[in-house]
Amino acid sequence: MAKRVLLGMSGGIDSTVSALLLQEQGYEVVGVTFRTFDSISESCIAKEKGCCSVESIMEAKQNARKMGIEHRIVDFRDTFREHVIQNFIDEYLVGRTPNPCVLCNSFIKWGEMLRLADELMCDYVATGHYARIAEHNGQIYLKRAADEKKDQTYFLWRLTEENLQRTLFPLGELTKHEVRDIARQHGYVKLAEKAESQEICFVPDNDYRRFLRENAADYAERVHEGAFVDTEGHVVGTHAGCCNYTIGQRKGLGIALGKPVYVTSINTEHNTVTLGSHNDLYTSCLHATDAHVRDAEWLGCEPQVEARIRYRSNAAKAVVKVQKNDSATFTLSFDEPVWGATPGQSVVLYKDDLVVGGGLIA
Repeated sequence: MAKRVLLGMSGGIDSTVSALLLQEQGYEVVGVTFRTFDSISESCIAKEKGCCSVESIMEAKQNARKMGIEHRIVDFRDTFREHVIQNFIDEYLVGRTPNPCVLCNSFIKWGEMLRLADELMCDYVATGHYARIAEHNGQIYLKRAADEKKDQTYFLWRLTEENLQRTLFPLGELTKHEVRDIARQHGYVKLAEKAESQEICFVPDNDYRRFLRENAADYAERVHEGAFVDTEGHVVGTHAGCCNYTIGQRKGLGIALGKPVYVTSINTEHNTVTLGSHNDLYTSCLHATDAHVRDAEWLGCEPQVEARIRYRSNAAKAVVKVQKNDSATFTLSFDEPVWGATPGQSVVLYKDDLVVGGGLIA
């Protein structure tokens, strides 16, 4: 009997090609598409009309039908709002810059999805992420994708070994170019030419400031104008509210000081935003919380790793130190200073292409 796989289908090229590949490998594929944040009426879904964000749901449903696989639409909006959207709002309001995809992957795509897989008698779950799984010293690890430019392990560092034991990444060994070719070969020409979306799924216009104004229940009470200060604490202007700025931001500050300045720190307690030079954003060390480091023998030691402090950054060599009695925090000391470490963003640790830990920059 063929193994059953529950595949997350977004309607995009990556999950569609994943379904095709899994079928070719002999798996029985069950597609699932999540409703996470929308205002779609049930009647709209019933009639399969492509209005607003229902388009991707209907594309996934139609692609599944074309392939002859079972497809489910599951409403995860309450869970998504509780674990992902509320965290997104809360973090910005305290001056941090969250990464909602990391939480979505752990709570939704591998939390709720694994529970659904059990209900549907599926042996595995699968997604269209560009990542691989590897075994090392008897343990299962997340591994960088073959296509370094598309590698998405940065967003998956919270996945546990138990998660990975039931996970398939059909695209892990492929490049994006190869994925597009596979789509064309199977008659999905339009999908192969479709541009990729870079926005946060629940902020389709990419304006997170508008989203906060419209969705933070206590926005008016908590967000007020305050002082721009320089690195010595001198007031140099007025800002529009701390949550409207991120570390490293240079454009859109609404202030002219006769030289390029960047946001170097945000203090919501004093309602100040500090502006400094490009060089002021370099750091040789950072502290991470809400952390997880895989190899227990490292605790109390100082191993060399490669660390990525943002999705698009290159990995930088560093020494990680984990307290023996507190594996939920660690410190990193970099061989060379890194630029723009941002509180709230993930820092992910690698060793020989394997993900060996991660945490939130504090």
